[in-house]
Amino acid sequence: MITAARSKKAELIHIEVDRRLGHEWDEWNGKPLPNQGNFAAPPRSFFLFAAATLAVIMGAGFGVWFLLAPRMAALWAALPGIVLLALAAFSAIAWTWFALLAISFYGRATLLPEFLAERGPFLKLMLWTSHLARRFGVRDRVEHAAVDVYNALAARRAHKVGQGELLVLIPRCLSKVTLDGVLEIAGRYEVPVFVATRGQLARRAIRERRPRAVVAVACERDMVTGLHDVAGKLPVLGLTMSLPAGPCKDAVIEMDRFESFVKQFVKNE
Repeated sequence: MITAARSKKAELIHIEVDRRLGHEWDEWNGKPLPNQGNFAAPPRSFFLFAAATLAVIMGAGFGVWFLLAPRMAALWAALPGIVLLALAAFSAIAWTWFALLAISFYGRATLLPEFLAERGPFLKLMLWTSHLARRFGVRDRVEHAAVDVYNALAARRAHKVGQGELLVLIPRCLSKVTLDGVLEIAGRYEVPVFVATRGQLARRAIRERRPRAVVAVACERDMVTGLHDVAGKLPVLGLTMSLPAGPCKDAVIEMDRFESFVKQFVKNE
């Protein structure tokens, strides 16, 4: 069921669901989060773990080839060589793409089109890198860095949409002060605000409102999965939150940055 409530600020639309929210934090032990729930990290954190992720994937591929090569040779003597050549070619393409992605981020020229960067393979790499970072206990910091890299690439595309074509997606865990600030800014630009989390509900909001661009607010964990589900279909900028009271409660955001994301998409009439 969808209920809409209008205020003097912005249209706030709640999506009511039975699914328990905040499940990304099931392992939280109730203790205060590091640095008051601010997981800011330099972009190199993502690139280092992303490179390690690619290395693991490539290593696994060559490991499987090594184990199966004798059986492939029994089927056809030339088959192991063909498969090895294909793996080597894929590895070379993947590392070249990764190098171009890094150069695009750190340099002035964007060397990759959207469908080969932040709206394409980057989304998959971001998700795989998150899984690796989780094993080292630095998931949130690496995800924060990944979202910053994504935003930097997406912002360079200079997409503009007309009035009523931008949608703001927020979680229900914002503090009252933060929510009031979001509604005030959204109302100033006449942008509707949906209360939704993760890809499933985001897709529902997008399907019903049919925006041409989205500004999404979420914690790093929900942001990575949400971008993976949505950003390939339309332009998105994602703003991560600080969690001073722990996950899923009284979250705060940088209001100036939120407004800059909205302005990034809104046409100057």
